[in-house]
Formats: sequence, C-alpha cells, structure tokens
Amino acid sequence: MSETRSGTGPYLAACDLDRTLIYSRNALWLEGTDKDAPPLVVAEVYDGAPLSYMTRAAEDLLLKVAAVATFVPVTTRTQAQYERVRLPGPVPEYAITSNGGKLLHRGVPDPQWRGHLTTQIAAGCAPLESMEELLSNPTFSGWILRLHRAEDLFVYAIVDREVMPDAFLVELQAECAAAGWTVSVQGRKLYCVPAPVTKSDALAEVARRTGAGTVLAAGDSLLDADMLAAADIAFRPLHGELHDAGYLAPNLSLTSVRGVLAGEEILRRILAVVDAGS
Repeated sequence: MSETRSGTGPYLAACDLDRTLIYSRNALWLEGTDKDAPPLVVAEVYDGAPLSYMTRAAEDLLLKVAAVATFVPVTTRTQAQYERVRLPGPVPEYAITSNGGKLLHRGVPDPQWRGHLTTQIAAGCAPLESMEELLSNPTFSGWILRLHRAEDLFVYAIVDREVMPDAFLVELQAECAAAGWTVSVQGRKLYCVPAPVTKSDALAEVARRTGAGTVLAAGDSLLDADMLAAADIAFRPLHGELHDAGYLAPNLSLTSVRGVLAGEEILRRILAVVDAGS
C-alpha cells in the first residue's frame, strides 16, 4: 500500500517502540561512512548510560505526527520499562504497555481495562504460575538463562538462541496454545503471554474512546502482527521477526530501509497519509 493513501479522520497512529521507533546501538544498522550517519538523539537511558536512539529527523517528524493525529506508543515493555523512554512532546494521552496488558491514560493505568483482562484470562487461560513452572524445567536450563514475571500478567525468559533447539519452541507453542497462551521470540527474549492480552484489543479500545476514523499502525515483531492486521493502514520495517517470517498483507507497506532510518521513514509515511486525507 502506498503512503499516499488517504483515510478519514480523526487519525490514530500506533507505533511499536523497540526496533520500530527507537533502536539500541546494536540495531541501528547504519551503512556507509561515519561522516554520512544521520544525527541521533538519545531516547532512553538505563543505569546512567544511553540505551536507545532515534534520528533527530524522526524526533521532529514524531512531533508533527502527534500534532495531527492521536499518537499511541505501543510496546511489550512493562510500564516501568516504558517510562524510561523519552519521546519528544508531552506525555501521550494514551499508551499501551505490557503487550496490551496495561492501558495508560495520561500516564496512569486504567483499572477498567485491567479488570476486563483479568476476567478474560481467568475464563480461558491456565494460571501464570503454571507457565513459570513449565519454563523452569531443569531440562531447559541450557538455553533459558533467566526467567521474569511481567506485571503479574505474563512471563519472559532471556534465552541463548544458538543453544535453544527448534523442537523446544515447537513443543512450547503447542503446550501454550492448549493452555490459552501465545509464544513469541524477540532477539534474546522468549515471551509467553495469555491469549487475551494483545496489542490489537487494547488499541481497539483506544480507537473506541477517541472516535478514530482511521487507525495506522507500525511494528516489527510477531507480537505486533495482530495490531498491524487490525489497522486500516500498516507499516513494517525491513528487519525483525515479521520481516524474517515474510509477513505481508493488503493493508501493509514496507519501508525501503532497515534500522534506525526505517523508524524515520515510517513516521514520514504516517504523516503523508494524514496530510493526504486532511
């Protein structure tokens, strides 16, 4: 789909963070000589050191997007991890963290959304503790290095991808599906998430509350796929899980570059859609 396609306002622009809008040092994928590299700004500090970046042009573009559309950061990060990120402009009216498990309104978790999810999870998913027990199997200790609980909603493990057998992932996906959970691997992190906890459902709630006429979304991971599929217009970069899986859809446009410059291109395309429909 071309970035010049127009829709109907009001517009809602939802963007994944890591490797879509912001990039770690190892994910910049800058090519060419250092003197030709784009100016970068620090988007996140962790333990007193820069951790994530975006281009200066992307920062300017994001301010323009937020001025003409409801901009919604969407991330699998926990709320605390999300709050380390410093995007330009005021705190967004809405943000989605914890893969849709938390809906923030002006930075504050919405209790009604959490109550809604709690009811759905209790009705159709195995307990969180059973997933922790599954991943704590000593047989997996060769590749599951650390296990974490996130927001009392889901679990994720730091894994050694080179050691982790393909058969393990296939078997884990089958066991989790039977228990009402989903599995995704992003870099060195393996996520097990209850099926009702999705970015797309949380974004649909934001669209309902804001009266959005057109929803635009961007992301790079398998956990973004449902959000991209539900959007009117979607974008993904030339890297990440979705790229490796060859994910395509009628509503989807691909960037022409990968890495931090793809984040800049995505914002430029979002702005073009809104401008064309205004």
